[in-house]
Amino acid sequence: MPIPTEPIGSIPRPPGLLEAIKARAAHDISEDRFRAVEKDALRDTIARFEDTGSPVITDGEQTKPSFATYPLVGLQNLASDGVIIPFADGHTRQLPKLTEGPFRYGLHASNFLKAAQGYVNRPLKQAVISASALSLLYPQSGLPNYSRETFLEDLLQAARQDIRECLDAGAACVQIDFTEGRLALKLDPSSGLLSSFVDLNNRVLEAFNTSERQRIGVHTCPGGDRDSTHSADVDYVGLLPHLFRLNVGRFYIQLASEPDRRRVLQKIRDILPPGVILFVGVTDPINRRIETPEEIRDRVLEAADFIPVQSLGTTDDCGFSPFADDTSTSRDTAFAKIRNRVEGTQLASDVLGV
Repeated sequence: MPIPTEPIGSIPRPPGLLEAIKARAAHDISEDRFRAVEKDALRDTIARFEDTGSPVITDGEQTKPSFATYPLVGLQNLASDGVIIPFADGHTRQLPKLTEGPFRYGLHASNFLKAAQGYVNRPLKQAVISASALSLLYPQSGLPNYSRETFLEDLLQAARQDIRECLDAGAACVQIDFTEGRLALKLDPSSGLLSSFVDLNNRVLEAFNTSERQRIGVHTCPGGDRDSTHSADVDYVGLLPHLFRLNVGRFYIQLASEPDRRRVLQKIRDILPPGVILFVGVTDPINRRIETPEEIRDRVLEAADFIPVQSLGTTDDCGFSPFADDTSTSRDTAFAKIRNRVEGTQLASDVLGV
């Protein structure tokens, strides 16, 4: 088998969909018309994804408001003044804050999967947000009549359901987005917060058997929004031992944009758990320059110096538009990078004889 290659998730939305999103917020478009625009964007994205030759595709997250907040769609027990996430270029993103219990998902990821399945001819992966990211919704001051412990039990149940429904609906694999892992070390260099995040996510994963966990993976990166990051200055060496405690069969790690890839790979070689697949990032979504297939090939061969080829896969460092309003990268650039990743991975497979 050639070296496997997969995308992370999001693709920039087409202009027509972005305009429709704004019109919907202003109540200037009917719901039927908005849904029609969404379907057109989804259909076009999947067709273009398949044209890249990618053996596994996603729906491009065309109908998600963001990779992190889709479970909050329609919920009424939220306020807007939650945790603020600062990015290196000065812009911020802010999570909502829970105002009362109970906590339930307003929308599950399987809805996106099922909508996309009507258009695909390739295996389809589905990204879900981590329980640890959503744990940040609970206010530090607490809530009357709804303890943090009760909130976490409700969150765990919902997160397990989110993954279970995707597996049962036929997802080729389910990717847990854990971009807050590196950020946790920035907020708490003692690694206490990161360790608690890993423990919480492992409580979700306890609900799945060994075979199912082979189809579940975790993605980590230092954020990637509007061509900026929130935690690229945090050393991977502090993250990796905690990351590899997560009880999954796949890891998707940002690497293309890392200044010293070989140092990171050497650390991974020393601690990578047996029996997992490591998908290394070989394209950088927040760099608008399109990597050539030959560059991709060489990055894969570099990784193969440290990682057994049977445990090696390739991916993108991050999604290309994790938040719907992120237009810093064009659709054409995103698909060109994906196409070259697929071609470059095949070139490396040929060199390595797999």
